[in-house]
Order: sequence, then C-alpha cells, then structure tokens
Amino acid sequence: MIEIKGVSKAFDKTEIIHNISFSIEKGSIYGLLGSNGAGKTTLLRTIAGILKADQGEITVDGQPVFEKTAIKEKVVFLPDQPFFFTHYTLKQMAQFYKNTYSRWDEEYYHQLTALFEIDPNKKLHKYSKGVQRQASFILALSAKPDVLVLDEPIDGLDPVVRKKLKNVLITEVAEREMTILISSHNLREVEDICDHIAILHQGRFLLEKELDDLKSGIHKIQLAFKGEVPDGLFNKLDVLHKETRGSVLLCIVRGEHEEVERLIRSYHPVIFDLLPLTLEEIFIYEMGDVGYAIQNILDQ
Repeated sequence: MIEIKGVSKAFDKTEIIHNISFSIEKGSIYGLLGSNGAGKTTLLRTIAGILKADQGEITVDGQPVFEKTAIKEKVVFLPDQPFFFTHYTLKQMAQFYKNTYSRWDEEYYHQLTALFEIDPNKKLHKYSKGVQRQASFILALSAKPDVLVLDEPIDGLDPVVRKKLKNVLITEVAEREMTILISSHNLREVEDICDHIAILHQGRFLLEKELDDLKSGIHKIQLAFKGEVPDGLFNKLDVLHKETRGSVLLCIVRGEHEEVERLIRSYHPVIFDLLPLTLEEIFIYEMGDVGYAIQNILDQ
C-alpha cells in the first residue's frame, strides 16, 4: 500500500502541492487527473522519492521512500520524456538496469523486446519518440517493480502499441498485484484501466474516489413535458447545471440512478433520457466549477 499523508511541496516559496492525503491499495490502478500546472508531475515525483516533501509523509509498505534504496528498488518512475544515456542501445540500458535493480528479470526483458519488436542493438536516440517510450516501458517492467509511477505514459504511441501495453500492464496487476499510479490527459485510456480517480487543481484535490462510484453518481438528463415544467421538480433534484433548448431541458444532476429516475418518471415526462457521464465529461464538469467551460458536456 502507498500512503500519502499531508504532503506539501514548494519551489522558490511557491507552493505546488498543498496538504495532499490519500492511499493507494496494492494491486490498484490509480488515475491522477488535472489541468495543466495543477501539480501532477510534482506529486508523482514526490511519491516516487525523486523529490523530498516539505511537509507530510509518503510510505510504501509502511516504509518511507525518499533516500531509501531498498524501497526505491520497488518503485519505478517513468517521466513524460523518456531518458537514456547518450548513444546507448536498449541492450546497454538493460545492462545498467540489471546492475541497478536486484529483481531484474532477463527472460521477461527478452519477451517484452520481442513483443514490441525493438532491435536491442540499435542506438535509442535514433528511434522515434514512440519507440523510445516503448523501450522505457520494457526497462521499467523488466525491473519487476511493486509500484509503477507513470507520467503521461502513452503519449506518442499508436493504437496497436497502446493495446499491447495496456494488456501487459493489466496482466502485471492481475498476476503480481503491481500497483500503478498514472497521470494522463488521455481520459478515455485512463477510464479503460483505472479503478480509482483523483482530480488535482492548483495543488489541491477536487475529488478522490472509486471510478465506479464517481460515474454512478452524476448523470446527464434530457427532459420534455407536454406543458409547463412541473413545479417543484428541480427542488427535489441535486441539479448541477440546467439549460433549455426549445422544449427540451438539458441537465446534469447528482444522485443515485434509480432514485433520480423514479423521481423524474413520477412527473410523467414525454421525453426522458438519463445517461451516465464519461470520465472526460465528469472531469470537464468538475473543472467547470473552478473556471473551465461546461458547455461541451451538454453538446455531446
């Protein structure tokens, strides 16, 4: 388990993350979302033990990460820009990782190299960004980490490679209970694999919960009635947003699906569609409360 308790981090007296607390269960895939400049990368680097928290505590399996070699062996961080030594091949980088990580799995390294079809003897700087990112995953996964921290991991990968990678990650979680913490702007990909979600804005959490709970509690509704809208309907709903388009009402409401449907149907609408929001739509709505536009949720 990863425990983050009251963590804050500042640079040049500017606070980037403020009093963040949450936990990540072993074998979980945890998605960290947020606007540009929200503090996601700083938080990930602090969790991985690259940066030292100014306040608070971060532990993996009950042990602090920062400057603890035995714990950091279990945690691998992949930045948004892959890094390799100058003019190194994948084979040479693999040797460095092998000397660094005691749990390095040579057989698994060869399996992944074959799966992603990378020539291990070609210098990595001659490859495209997408292939370099695949190489960084091969190295990270072959080190057999308990915790894999990913910052924008699928940027530059084509759909076929993304599917391969997703299958590998899910297999690692299922078979070894590897824990994944992932930050990405590709919300559709995050929605496919994550079981927990947090939204970070200006260094603070807007929300943090299981993905299923998050998606089941917010709905997009289209309504129409023969005459006037019944008095009192919206007093009984937790309406987050409402607008009228001709005779149709478009709303976003919070609440349990069954209760919302029961209440609305009791007013006998002639048109009634109740749909769960996608993670992308929920993100836009939640960010709408802090200055982002909500309009594109209702246009879909």
